[in-house]
Amino acid sequence: MPPSNPNSLDPFELNPQAATPLYRQIVEQVQRLVAGGVLAPGAELPSVRAVAERHAINPMTVSKAYSQLETEGVLERRRGLGMVVAAGQGLSAESNDRLALLAPALESLAQQARQLGIPAAAVLAALEQQLDQEDPQ
Repeated sequence: MPPSNPNSLDPFELNPQAATPLYRQIVEQVQRLVAGGVLAPGAELPSVRAVAERHAINPMTVSKAYSQLETEGVLERRRGLGMVVAAGQGLSAESNDRLALLAPALESLAQQARQLGIPAAAVLAALEQQLDQEDPQ
């Protein structure tokens, strides 16, 4: 097998034990990375093969996610480059648009906190502490 392209970073953090299907995790992460300006228009995404190998998942899972993002207009296929962020995509001017992308995670967090009987103030404090931590990447 050829070595993976060192310039092609894999930004995905996938959790096989999560209730959310892996392809959906990829779709949502790309949407957030693009909306947050981390992936700018023209940015190359790692190949299907590279993502599948790194995360030990079926390449069809990655392909399904990329295809859905292409259908949504978030990604486009470029000959010789693979999938790139589509022109016109990028940092969302509206913070409400970006906040909406957090809704599923926030709903899940709120449900889990209620089930565990954790008061809202404690959850907010823990979330604030988590946000203040430096990204280990």
